[in-house]
Amino acid sequence: MSDYVFAADLGGTKCAAAVVDRNGRIVDRRVAPVDLSSASAPVAQILKFARELSCPRSPKAVFASAAVAVPGLVLKDGTVWAPNLPGWEKMPLASRLQRSLRIPVFVESDRNAAVLGESWRGAAKGKSDVIVLIIGTGIGAGILSGGRLVRGAHERAGCAGWLTVTGQDNCRASQLGELESLCAGPAISRATLEFLRRGRKSTLSKLDPDRITAHEVAAAARRGDRLAVEIFTQAGTFLGYAVANLVSLFDPEIVIIAGGMAGAADLYLDSVRRSVSLRAHPLAARQTKVVVSKLGDSANLLGCANLALRTACDPSD
Repeated sequence: MSDYVFAADLGGTKCAAAVVDRNGRIVDRRVAPVDLSSASAPVAQILKFARELSCPRSPKAVFASAAVAVPGLVLKDGTVWAPNLPGWEKMPLASRLQRSLRIPVFVESDRNAAVLGESWRGAAKGKSDVIVLIIGTGIGAGILSGGRLVRGAHERAGCAGWLTVTGQDNCRASQLGELESLCAGPAISRATLEFLRRGRKSTLSKLDPDRITAHEVAAAARRGDRLAVEIFTQAGTFLGYAVANLVSLFDPEIVIIAGGMAGAADLYLDSVRRSVSLRAHPLAARQTKVVVSKLGDSANLLGCANLALRTACDPSD
């Protein structure tokens, strides 16, 4: 059996792939914007990466198995519903990839891949009760309880963006979920623009409104911009309430902040921890660590590699 597996991380805007060995070492990788020209284009892109990474040999000759993380719902047969990918209402991803690659293929949600990657080679290595809170364009949670993924009756466990943390009227809460509408990357931009429209002073007022992203707000906060600091502190407070709920419900050993917004965690992590200490079950709050991922965008790939290795050993796992 080969010592290598193929791992791919398909997002709404970016597609990454890697060769990973049995020790969790990424040997080679590729990354590119997702090809959204057709429903089949992302599938072809993953296959292209697999062939490039196995060249000059075939994928079957190099990889024992493969796994792919996707930004959506995965059914037991490997069919994917991913609303951010055009035409992916019922994409038979696993069967299409397996037919072309001729190796076992496992498909998993990105949030589940992230928690598996962190527990295998990240901050949760060796731990069996873990939550990875992924904050980016949206918000999701990968949950490991007793060493097993928490999936729910309909594979929807971990939709953390829908957690209610304020109870206030919010027109976007019914569309996105309250937590996501308040704390995800686009929410940071929206909050900033709303404050600026109300006349709040900020260095960000000098920018074209269309250029004010969460990244720009974070940069302003690090320069000492009071409005930007306030926005991240408030977001951290709400995120902390969400983490407090998760800690009280699941009693994890560790909660890991991951995703695109993890890069700005220095601006809100203290607020998260403070809210957890105030709102979570007191014993659970004292015993649960809240940290930032150090794996970055490798977490999903490593989680996929872990799945692929399991699949190679036992296809029914």
